[in-house]
Amino acid sequence: MASTQKLDIIMRRRTHHIEKHSRPTLLSNFILGCQDGLVNVLGIILGVSAATSEVRIIFVAALAALAAESISMGAVSYTSTIARRKHYLRELEREKMEMRTVPETERKEVEDIFRKWGYRGVALKDVTDKIVANPKAWLEFMMAHELDLEPVEKSAALQSAWVVGASSVVGSIVPLIPFFFIAGSMALGTEASIVISGVTLFVIGAYEARTTVGSIWRSGLQMAVIGLIAGLAGYAIGSLLGAAPV
Repeated sequence: MASTQKLDIIMRRRTHHIEKHSRPTLLSNFILGCQDGLVNVLGIILGVSAATSEVRIIFVAALAALAAESISMGAVSYTSTIARRKHYLRELEREKMEMRTVPETERKEVEDIFRKWGYRGVALKDVTDKIVANPKAWLEFMMAHELDLEPVEKSAALQSAWVVGASSVVGSIVPLIPFFFIAGSMALGTEASIVISGVTLFVIGAYEARTTVGSIWRSGLQMAVIGLIAGLAGYAIGSLLGAAPV
């Protein structure tokens, strides 16, 4: 009885976990798009500013990148989510077939999983019997704990595409903000762009840690440093090419 009650608690927790993380969260999609858009446009700004002093070119290059990046990121997010859904459904059908054709093998796999969790003897047999007696629970158990796959809803692809694409636009605008106010000075605008981008990346990283796990300061600094290093790569290329004789 005790082992059965313990299994019920475990399965409720596992089911809750699967429902909560059945697809990438809105937060993770937003961070993906925002960070990618910001770093991409920052790199372009730094690269162009190292090769020219015309602010107009900054806007043309950055806005062109914004449009291309947001569409590309949204499309990639959509197709990758569709691919994950197809993979999950294919494995689901395969698992159903194996449960029908080789049930003893599948039962042994359930037993092996519980054995890894520390069940032995009568308790191991009881929890295995309980899972195998319920085909739906058995199937979901195998998908989650044997194959380590999570269900992907039909609506997830479109939702993911919109969130990633929109957040990419938001992130791309951040490095451009100083140039709306300091249009007359390329150097000052570029410096301000680096500062505001670094602060934004830090805030994104800190918020991610706050809503998940980890150190706020470490996560924030890590995201800021990685993003700024990627942006500075654009500056290095711009400096190299801009210094070449025409």
